[in-house]
Amino acid sequence: MSDTVLAIDIGSTKICAIIAEIHEGKVEIQGHGITKSQGIKKGAITNIELASKSIKKAINDAKRIAGSNITSATVSISNAYAKSLNSTGIVNIPHKDISIKEITRVMQTALYNANVPNEYEVVHVLPYNFRVDDQDYIEDPFGMNASRMEVDVNIIMTQKSNLSNLKKAVRSAGVEIDGIVLSGYASAIATMDEDEKELGVTVIDLGGQTSNLVVHTGNSIRYNDFLGVGSNHITNDLSMALHTPLQIAEGVKIRHGNLIETSNEVIELPIIGDEENRNGVSLEIVHSVIFSRVEEALMILAKSLEKSALKEQIGAGVILTGGMTKLKGMRELAQSIFTGMPVRIAYPREVEGLFDELKDPAFATVVGLLLYKAGEHTEYEIDFQQELLHSKEIRTNDVTNIKITDPEHHGDESKEKKNVDESEDLSDNIIFEDLPEIGAEKQNPLKKLTNWAKQLF
Repeated sequence: MSDTVLAIDIGSTKICAIIAEIHEGKVEIQGHGITKSQGIKKGAITNIELASKSIKKAINDAKRIAGSNITSATVSISNAYAKSLNSTGIVNIPHKDISIKEITRVMQTALYNANVPNEYEVVHVLPYNFRVDDQDYIEDPFGMNASRMEVDVNIIMTQKSNLSNLKKAVRSAGVEIDGIVLSGYASAIATMDEDEKELGVTVIDLGGQTSNLVVHTGNSIRYNDFLGVGSNHITNDLSMALHTPLQIAEGVKIRHGNLIETSNEVIELPIIGDEENRNGVSLEIVHSVIFSRVEEALMILAKSLEKSALKEQIGAGVILTGGMTKLKGMRELAQSIFTGMPVRIAYPREVEGLFDELKDPAFATVVGLLLYKAGEHTEYEIDFQQELLHSKEIRTNDVTNIKITDPEHHGDESKEKKNVDESEDLSDNIIFEDLPEIGAEKQNPLKKLTNWAKQLF
């Protein structure tokens, strides 16, 4: 059975919507729409009405190409909105075998133990280390025999007001939100390979107005950070330094942006406020403006990585993705700043039906959203809707057991069934030890008095 999903990457410079079919974990893209962002600055919604119009246009374009009328979407939320905290959960395993029920319980315990402020809402609860009895670094505790289980989690949360604004903007575009994924997390899913996940890796998404950094070690995202600098800032710097309009500065950046080679060539550019004359500008100035802005951004991100205290656990180095990576020499400059770490520039993973337009580092986040929906999330994470995401199949008798031993459901189910049919055999659903002796209290007044005394004292 296949599912139709809509993924929307709400970025500061562009909004991209993709409709895809997911069949047995495989993604096939049906249609996409890309529009220029409005009402969004540095990852934050600044005008709900304008943002909604941009989102609606992207969705409608995707619907038209796909021929689908989907009404719910998984959307990205900017790292600008996100905060993280760590927590730990411990549970005893009464039946000695670890099932999905026990894993759910330990994850919920870790979430309960965390001091999540009232004004924040949880987006992801990501487990990065399971301990079973005294054994550490368990990759997957499912099915193991143990008397006690612990989990360390990274909780990613966002302010309720920010989430509310995002929901309003998307709802006004005629779509309900059925999933929210941190944009840096989505970019990581789309660009990491299995070896990099195993060894530990940093994924940096260099976008239009923002840059996101996430550290993936121990099967999960451990750290995320945000920098309000992107390729648009280079355009702004060029416009101010060369006294030329923004559109011209953008063209100069795309055509002549080079972080390695410099040139003495002079180019003629129009001047702001002077339509008749043109200004001769050396490409050396263009190079120094671009180089200084990119170097500054990468150095801030390198300091953030140091601050995470996880640098020693990153064996696979740094993955760079996002639109800004298209500048020539980006990898070489990053290599000189992230000393001693391998650096590679990543394109989103190849998925079926991926349009040529989308085979670009700028679309890593939206492809990551599709892969997240296809099951490439962190195993046993608790998502935005407070559901445990896992790939395990639960046997029907496990489900029955859960129903029998769950005290909240047990009583209600028994009452409902009794009301429907007094004569129905309820022996499978009732725990006999919990039942009083029928009519015993009425027949034995002494027992009734004893029970009354027990309750009183």
